[in-house]
Amino acid sequence: MSGEKGEKSVVDNPATLLWAVRLLYVQCVGLAALAIWMIILTVTSDVPEIPVALALIVLTIAGAVAVFFVARSLGRRSLHARGPAIVVQLFVIAAGGFLIQVHPVWLGVVLMAFGVIVGVLTVLPPTTRALGVD
Repeated sequence: MSGEKGEKSVVDNPATLLWAVRLLYVQCVGLAALAIWMIILTVTSDVPEIPVALALIVLTIAGAVAVFFVARSLGRRSLHARGPAIVVQLFVIAAGGFLIQVHPVWLGVVLMAFGVIVGVLTVLPPTTRALGVD
């Protein structure tokens, strides 16, 4: 009977879902680091547009919080988190495309690849089965 339970736990938590959740948490940490960097830049430089800088910081923090909750919901196997997780990846891919145009190109390529990888992991059959789609 313990062998059956072991098989069920592997099916319940496929590697594709685990890695999608882990990479979403990495994106959350990246957004939090970006917010901290923006705060440091705002405090240490002469920024004439303080309201704009503060708005960007607030939006970045809100994005980090949103990605955190999407990752947590997907980790809890909520089917309703799959759509937002894919939307987040579309934004990551778009940001990468923008960076390819304005530089640094390498960061744009990394972001686009990251977004594609997480998006694919989110829709692979083992993940969809674990979320209860199949």
